[in-house]
Amino acid sequence: MKHIGNLKAAEGAKHKKKRIGRGPGSGHGGTSTRGHKGQKSRSGAVIPSFFEGGQMPLNRRLPKFGFTNRFRVEYQVVNVGTLQKLIDDNKISGSVNFDNLLELGVISKSRVPLKILGSGELHSSIEVHAHAFSQSAKNKIENAGGKAVING
Repeated sequence: MKHIGNLKAAEGAKHKKKRIGRGPGSGHGGTSTRGHKGQKSRSGAVIPSFFEGGQMPLNRRLPKFGFTNRFRVEYQVVNVGTLQKLIDDNKISGSVNFDNLLELGVISKSRVPLKILGSGELHSSIEVHAHAFSQSAKNKIENAGGKAVING
C-alpha cells in the first residue's frame, strides 16, 4: 500500500552529483575532469562563442558596406484610389485629414506621418490634408477639382 511518506522517485530519475576536485579516491581528483593544461582547464575560463583562437574573426574579415540615413522619414501611405473608394462608400466627403483616416482604420499609427500616393483614379473633388504628397497624387487631386494641403 502506497502512502505519501513512502514515495520514491522513479528508477533512474535522480542522479548523484559529480563532486570534482575531492582527491584521487573520488575518481574525479587530479585534473578534476578538465583534461590537461590549456585555456579551458584554468579557473575562470570563459571563451566567447565568436572567438576563433586568435585567427582574424569573421566580422573583421568581411568588407563593410551600406549606409543608413538617420534622418529618413518613414510615412504611412494612402493611395488616391483608396480615397476614391472611401468617397464611393460614403465614408468621407468634402475634406479628409489624418484624424479621419485614423478613425476609419485606413492608417493605424498615430505618431507616423501620412503621405498620399498617386496609384488609382480620383474622380471626386476633395480637400486632402496630409504631411506629404507625391507629385502624381497632387496632380490627380487638383485635376479632379480638389485641393492638396500639406500639414507641417
